[in-house]
Amino acid sequence: MADSDDAANNQPPGYVPPKVWTWDKANGGQFANINRPVSGATHEQVLPIGKHPIQLYSMGTPNGIKATIMLEELLAAGHADAEYDAWLIRISKGDQFSSGFVEINPNSKIPAMVDRTMDPPLRVFESGSILFYLAEKFQAFLPTERRRRTETMSWLMWQMGAAPFVGGGFGHFYNYAPFKMEYPINRFAMETKRQLHVLDTHLARNEYMAGDVYTIADIAIWPWYGSIMREAYNAQEFLSVDEYSHVSRWVDQIATRPAVKRGRLVNRTGEGFLPERHDAGDFETVAGG
Repeated sequence: MADSDDAANNQPPGYVPPKVWTWDKANGGQFANINRPVSGATHEQVLPIGKHPIQLYSMGTPNGIKATIMLEELLAAGHADAEYDAWLIRISKGDQFSSGFVEINPNSKIPAMVDRTMDPPLRVFESGSILFYLAEKFQAFLPTERRRRTETMSWLMWQMGAAPFVGGGFGHFYNYAPFKMEYPINRFAMETKRQLHVLDTHLARNEYMAGDVYTIADIAIWPWYGSIMREAYNAQEFLSVDEYSHVSRWVDQIATRPAVKRGRLVNRTGEGFLPERHDAGDFETVAGG
């Protein structure tokens, strides 16, 4: 534990970690009102159910966009049974802590999905698990040849483990924390740039993450790293993202796919977006659909 001399240099000045941590609702910056140290539901609320085989409960964050892109890609590839209803979960208002949502995802994180073609209906949570489940169910965007399949799964797992350093690490301290702290910003900026360099090195030799074929690895990685390259946290100059030309090429290439354009509109609010999606015709109501 820091002594009194060290504590003067801490942030905030004088802070020394207590022997036992206790929860203070005021901690956590912008998202303090929805963060808590326990799991479970805070209120009773039944989730809506639409007419399609797949029911998605989500929000258009990078993790949420993975699921809607995947579903739109499946539909574009001719898999009619991938039709879905997408219901907006407003995480800033605590919808993820409703009894209905906790029932399908005890971790209270989006996205969560229910496959109602199964008897009883089957819940799937965690974005990587949803991508893998749908890829196996429809035999699409996941190679069957062992080498390519393994490469796809390696990059999928890389993304699931790496992205929290970008979002919860760099994004939080650079953009959302209640005040700027040099040490965590430097630490997570370094890690974010290291990850971008990993991608840039790989994509210098490969068209897509698994070689020459578009897979769930691309679908998982693009929402996070495409965003950090183009718009997230207003940090593009800070991170010198123009250094990563191969990532930039890949980001733009994925962005041109019609299913990606549609998927990134779903479960987002504001002009030009679809808070809910219940039919392919819904995209006709928004620009760019």
